[in-house]
Amino acid sequence: MSDVQQRIDALVKNNRVVLFMKGSAQFPMCGFSGRAVQILKACGVSDLKTFNVLEDEEVRQGIKEYANWPTIPQLYVNGEFVGGSDIMMEMYEAGELQQVLAGQ
Repeated sequence: MSDVQQRIDALVKNNRVVLFMKGSAQFPMCGFSGRAVQILKACGVSDLKTFNVLEDEEVRQGIKEYANWPTIPQLYVNGEFVGGSDIMMEMYEAGELQQVLAGQ
């Protein structure tokens, strides 16, 4: 495992809810990242850890390999890859994301 993969792995495993995104929760730099943050806020997530991939090119590329997922944002809950913005929206509308976040 490369250094960047180890860094990503540590972030994912040491935080309950991690969103790799463009920008920050306060200042999203793309619509998809902004929507992902809004969905998590709507779910009442208080312990969200965000990582701005625009500030770290290694992680920006490495996260795509880590989950074998080509786009950002990427959501991880309890060390597991959940999905990107569209999947988050579908899961939220179906009530599934709330269950994942609640640990059910």
